[in-house]
Amino acid sequence: MDQEKIGNFIARQRKLKNLTQEELAEKLGVTKNAVSKWERGLCLMDMSLLKPLSEILDVTINEILAGEEIEEKDIAKKSEENIIKLTELVNLKAMKYGIIGMALFSIILILISFFKSISMAAIVNLLCAYNCVTFFSRYKIRKDKTDLITGILFFIAVICNTIAFILS
Repeated sequence: MDQEKIGNFIARQRKLKNLTQEELAEKLGVTKNAVSKWERGLCLMDMSLLKPLSEILDVTINEILAGEEIEEKDIAKKSEENIIKLTELVNLKAMKYGIIGMALFSIILILISFFKSISMAAIVNLLCAYNCVTFFSRYKIRKDKTDLITGILFFIAVICNTIAFILS
């Protein structure tokens, strides 16, 4: 999703309705700062606000997500594009939370390793395995070859570390 394009569209539509950011925020039950962030493309609104926002601005949800007015003949195409982009956005957010969770888990493992006998090699192997899965998942969504190559490198690290563990 192009947050800047969506933000510019919201700002344009708000101004066409002669609404201030503060008035729009009040109608939606959010802060003026939230509306300002949307319009500057810093973040997207909570998806639960799409319907009320579309009603206030007298545009479709599809147009908000596309960041532009949509002609009748392009509605089906834009709808499909927007659904795909929303799905990717949800997947990326889930991945972000997974990375945060893994980082916390890793910190806890490292702290435990100071008091218990857990080898650092096992922790490194776990981190490499997680990163391998993360980058392969990211490649599946974004089709960025850098993600694929990074995933392969982490996979090789996991294999090498596992072999070294077995041989030791």
